Amino acid sequence: MNIYTNKFSQQDEKKIKEFFIQKNGNFSDMQYAFWKVTINGLSVVFYKSGKFVIQGKEVSDLVFDFEKFMGIKSGNLQKNQNSSDDEIIIPATEYIGTDESGKGDFFGPLVTAGVLVNSELKDKFIDLGIKDSKKLDDKTITKLSAHIRNSSIHSIVVIMPEKYNKLYESFKNLNKLLAWGHARVIENILEKKQCEYALADKFGDESLIQNSLMKLGQKINLIQRVRGESDIAVAAASVIARAEFVKRVNEMSYKYGINFPKGASDKVVETAKIFSEKFGKKSLSEVSKIHFKTYALL
Repeated sequence: MNIYTNKFSQQDEKKIKEFFIQKNGNFSDMQYAFWKVTINGLSVVFYKSGKFVIQGKEVSDLVFDFEKFMGIKSGNLQKNQNSSDDEIIIPATEYIGTDESGKGDFFGPLVTAGVLVNSELKDKFIDLGIKDSKKLDDKTITKLSAHIRNSSIHSIVVIMPEKYNKLYESFKNLNKLLAWGHARVIENILEKKQCEYALADKFGDESLIQNSLMKLGQKINLIQRVRGESDIAVAAASVIARAEFVKRVNEMSYKYGINFPKGASDKVVETAKIFSEKFGKKSLSEVSKIHFKTYALL
């Protein structure tokens, strides 16, 4: 993914637009921007703040023509020849970030969450110290989750073990189940407020989430990136997802009188054996994901 950025005044808008009209670009409206234009697979946005962005697989030729037309050569062209997954660029100031928690935990639910951010919220979340939940302890996650939920439009989809096992039996694939969860939180947020972009951590074929989206979601530009949690919106989603996961596991522990450990370690196997002795192996479907190898070890 290559990106070109520059800064222009409002008075330059007509001249810039004229260049892309001559190039037969496809114009569309975009929040916080004068317009967005797509041309030869590239995305161009001129924000009302004055920020101008061109991004795509190869932008050099268009940038050359553009700067020649404008009579300038002062922009910033960043190239990443190795992997488009290393750089996360969202051509919008407002977008949805999604992430999940529990997919690697034998005990407990699968939780998917989404958070809608804008420039103001992103700055606030950064100041609060929000980052990938895997880098935070449970106490901090719970505290930060309250801030996120109180200040943002968000959605949380919880699939408790009993339902999870039935869905997994139907999907026969964890990535398809994950995609279903991500699609649901995107749809839920779009019902509250429309936006043009969503960013999800990449966990499988990019078509999985897209194919799971329904009427509202089909209109959104979905971006999927490896290590998506490096983006503050996805990080915020990871925090509220993990906080909900921890809460549900704690509720399960209280209900059954057993402290359910996280992950899929030897301690998890030992706890599963204790649970089976007390409630029966079949009852594990009420508290765990039975397609895990852990279940076969019992």
